[in-house]
Amino acid sequence: MGRKWNNIKEKKASKDASTSRVYAKFGVEIYVAAKKGEPDPESNQALKFVLERAKTYNVPKAIIDRAIEKAKGNSEESYTELRYEGFGPSGAMVIVDTLTNNVNRTAADVRSAFNKSGGSMGVSGSVTYMFSPTAVFGVEEKTSDEVLELLMEADVDVRDIAEEEDSVIVYAEPDQFHAVQSAFKQKGITEFIVAEQTMLAQNYVTLSGDALVQFEKLVDALEDLEDVQQVYHNVELPEE
Repeated sequence: MGRKWNNIKEKKASKDASTSRVYAKFGVEIYVAAKKGEPDPESNQALKFVLERAKTYNVPKAIIDRAIEKAKGNSEESYTELRYEGFGPSGAMVIVDTLTNNVNRTAADVRSAFNKSGGSMGVSGSVTYMFSPTAVFGVEEKTSDEVLELLMEADVDVRDIAEEEDSVIVYAEPDQFHAVQSAFKQKGITEFIVAEQTMLAQNYVTLSGDALVQFEKLVDALEDLEDVQQVYHNVELPEE
């Protein structure tokens, strides 16, 4: 599963390159999660999950607090969660998750990004069947055997554990996210390279030349959109 982790690293590196954009998107996601339930992560699992993700992206406390306070207030601003699916060059498949307060604007922006980058929008279900919802954790300074042992002690089942460079990556079912997280925390591990629920492709494609340039243009265009929260794909990106 190392190939899949490479794509997650690439995505995270891309987002880290524009922190103000990342922080703004997390602000919306935190607000929506807090607005749906109690604005307290201890009683709101959705909010707790978002805050754990925000931590891995070093989102400032001020932005988190501001979003939660906004949810506590009388703001009537509402957002809709929408998923778009589409295709890039040479068999590339793309999933785009959005949070929007203007559905028509978001649909037009996503469609335009696909069209301008040589891609095309697909119908609902045309791409997601080739992806698996997955909880992913990345930790450092541990071996795969040590991670396996602590998960077994906590009686937590996972799909796979892989070593890559100086990291150990854990892949689990989405509903095991908090169980895996708790197992790590019981052993004093609270810092993660990645701690999120993602969509991993069942098969990957490799692009080169103009097709790769075109695909990277598509991903950049989508991630630049204000309403786009996550972009998932099945392309094996080259290492930097």
